[in-house]
Amino acid sequence: MLIGHQPKDFLLAVSGLTVSFDGFKAVNDLSFYVEENEIRVIIGPNGAGKTTVLDLICGKTKATAGSIQFRGQELTKMRENEIVQAGVGRKFQTPSVFEDLTVLENLEISFPRGRSVFGSLTFDRDATVRARIEEVAEIIFLKDRLNTYAALLSHGQKQWLEIGMLLIQNPDLLMLDEPVAGMSVSERAKTAELLNRIIKDRSVLVIEHDMKFVEDIAHKVTVLHQGQILSEGTMDKVKNDPKVIEVYLGH
Repeated sequence: MLIGHQPKDFLLAVSGLTVSFDGFKAVNDLSFYVEENEIRVIIGPNGAGKTTVLDLICGKTKATAGSIQFRGQELTKMRENEIVQAGVGRKFQTPSVFEDLTVLENLEISFPRGRSVFGSLTFDRDATVRARIEEVAEIIFLKDRLNTYAALLSHGQKQWLEIGMLLIQNPDLLMLDEPVAGMSVSERAKTAELLNRIIKDRSVLVIEHDMKFVEDIAHKVTVLHQGQILSEGTMDKVKNDPKVIEVYLGH
C-alpha cells in the first residue's frame, strides 16, 4: 500500500492502529491512508469498529497501539481540542445544532474567530464573517433559510446545518458518521451533491450503511470486519469481493 509512499505523503495515515477494551480488540492493527481531496467511506457490519475508528482519529478514544498521522502530525499524542485546531472536524450521528438559534446564528457561533472566550467577547459580525456565512449557507442549501430557527428545519436540513457548522471552521478533514440516516431520498441525493462539492478544498471520511449513497460519493471504500480491513478499493471491487458478500449477506 505504501510502496513508494511515506505516511507524510498522505493527508491521513493510520498505521497499526489498535484499541482494546478489557482485552477485546475493537480495532486491531488497522492501517489505511486517505489522500487529499478524497471521499473515503468506511462500511461494515454493526460492531465492526467503524465509529471507534473516528473516535480514535478525533481523540475521543485513546489508542492502545499504533499511529495516526495527519499532515505529518501525530494525533495520538494530542488532545481533542488540539486535533480540531489542527484541521480535523467531526460530525456525530445525531445532529447537535442549537435549535433556539437561527441558521445564521448557528453558523456565526461556529466561526473560528469566536472560539475563545476573548474571541467571543470581541466578536463582530463584519463583512468577512457575513460573506463566509453566506458562502457556506449556499453550499449546504440553506441560503434562503438564514433567518429560520433551527428547530423548524427538517431532519435533513439540520444535518446539513451541522455540516455547515464544521465547514465554516474550514477543516482539512471532515468526518461524518452516517450523515444520511433518516433522510428522504431527495435529501440523500442533495447530501451526495454537497459532499462532492466540498472536496476541492478538503477530504471527507464517511461511515455509512446506505449502499446507494456510498456508490454516489465514494472514491474508495474500506470494509471493516471485527476491527480489521476485510477489503478495500473502488465500490465495484468491494461489492464483488466474495469475502464482503459472505460477511454482509451470508452464503
